[in-house]
Amino acid sequence: MTEKKSASYSTGEPALDQKIAELLEAAGIRSGQREYFEMVATAIRFARQGTTPGDIRMINQAFKEIRYADAVFQPYRGVKKVTIFGSARLAPDTPDWRMARSFAEQIAKAGFMVLTGGGDGIMGAAQLGAGKEMSFGLNIRLPCEQRPNEVIEGDRKLIFFRYFFTRKLHFVKESHAIALFPGGFGTMDECFEALTLMQTGKAPIVPVVFIDYPGGSYWSAFQEFLRKELLSRGLIAEQDFHLFTFTDELEEATREIERFYYNFHSYRFVGDLLALRIHRAPDDSTLAAIERDFEDIVARPGSFSRTGALPPEANEPELLSLPRLCFPFDRRSYGRLRQLIDRLNAF
Repeated sequence: MTEKKSASYSTGEPALDQKIAELLEAAGIRSGQREYFEMVATAIRFARQGTTPGDIRMINQAFKEIRYADAVFQPYRGVKKVTIFGSARLAPDTPDWRMARSFAEQIAKAGFMVLTGGGDGIMGAAQLGAGKEMSFGLNIRLPCEQRPNEVIEGDRKLIFFRYFFTRKLHFVKESHAIALFPGGFGTMDECFEALTLMQTGKAPIVPVVFIDYPGGSYWSAFQEFLRKELLSRGLIAEQDFHLFTFTDELEEATREIERFYYNFHSYRFVGDLLALRIHRAPDDSTLAAIERDFEDIVARPGSFSRTGALPPEANEPELLSLPRLCFPFDRRSYGRLRQLIDRLNAF
């Protein structure tokens, strides 16, 4: 059973709740920031429900890792970032390694920072291409320790994680695009997790680019598997293929990411409306075409409307000036939503 979240979430003891509120006030945390109260209350409830010491250590470590990573990323919130996944085993004399280095160099010149796992292989190639100043390393502590590559080693933007799940959280949460090069189990894990989160609406849609060297077969074989074994059996939908693209041209990979942000900025749900924040609102004829071509993703009787910022968005002052395209999205057709974003970027 899922515990209902509401303004009444607390320890269940009014006197103790009051002490938490007083503690937060003494720390300078405003009473309106309800989430901090709930975090403290949750810690107390963990202690009182008999959670095992091992689980408490895991929760505590994960919480601290998330807090620390947030502090590292804070100064760079205004810079878009591209996560690059790929094998740690590929050597500098392989075409994949050379492609990763060249791609990272191009994307850094385009103004994007690069996130990698901080190790060798594709990760080291990408950070060599982007340079230390434009790089983050999200390293994982393993029994056989994965040493950071020489580009990111010792840098403030190198973060060590104990758990894969906190590390992967930040790969997705902090990314404005994802580029995948050939890799092993880890790369496949990261690939499918990112696609699953976007397909189900649990993570925002961002450009996902699978990059191979000219004549390479790694991703073409992967695409064939998706179509032959997943799509043909109805395990995924044709529209899911709009969530990603395959290429062996570095310029096309870079353009795919840049194009995504040509007009589109971001989106958020406000009630049952999806508000697409854009730099330029569609004119009447473009809006009419959108209403006709994308009526299948509208959840209820209603239509697309051009608006300004909605009242619940007032806590995002840097976005208030952007126009919006709002509609009741069905929260299911995320491949089609990507097509709508592409349409908005095209005019």
